[in-house]
Amino acid sequence: MDRFSNKSGIITGASRGLGKALAKAFASEGAFVGVGYYRNQKEAEQTVLEIIESGGKAIPVKADIKNAEETQNAFFSFISERGGIDFLINNAGIIDDQPFALMSEDSWSLVTQTNLGGTFHCARAVVRSMIAGKKGVIINIGSVAGSRANPGQANYAASKGGIEALTRTMAAELAPMGIRVNTVVPGCLKEGMTQRLDRRVVESLQNRIPLRRLGELNDIVQTVLFLSSDAAGYIIGQSIIVDGGLSL
Repeated sequence: MDRFSNKSGIITGASRGLGKALAKAFASEGAFVGVGYYRNQKEAEQTVLEIIESGGKAIPVKADIKNAEETQNAFFSFISERGGIDFLINNAGIIDDQPFALMSEDSWSLVTQTNLGGTFHCARAVVRSMIAGKKGVIINIGSVAGSRANPGQANYAASKGGIEALTRTMAAELAPMGIRVNTVVPGCLKEGMTQRLDRRVVESLQNRIPLRRLGELNDIVQTVLFLSSDAAGYIIGQSIIVDGGLSL
């Protein structure tokens, strides 16, 4: 299936983890992928190499998404080379957990400026091209932390909750111009932070999930692919929770 033949897009934070899985999945369905990264150049180049070896098309796109000008320049270069852009997946994000009473200004700023500010900078860097082409898809990656109490993650929770609010407003403004914006909200993934938790904690968490299993990267990947495809053409401004029922 080639749902994204002749389409081009950028996936931020694509040097590893979910971003890498997304990059490879979009490329496998015909897309030309900009593999976004900041510090992990070797891993980004490895992602590109794996895509090319599998018959896909990709190039690395370096940008510090906290920096509006740098992001604009990097994305403009990609868009100019491709003659436009069809999709943007705002996946890049960081955590820096600290108790709220002890949270430093630096920790607050770093996380919110990367996660929420970066989403804003990246979307703004592509939106004019999408408006000119009267089409485009922007998928923002949220977190269940954005809609419930997550002690120790005030900065992260605020940034992810802000992404959902930003998504709704962007969707309302941009839909008349042919641009669809949605958020995908992953739950607890095998490949995520749960790898650093005690086995007993993971088992307790898993028992609270109605499907009785942790999520996998492919659960998120398939949701993002669907929302980015023409099959989801009437879906805008939504936060699609993919957590096996944990939030019920």
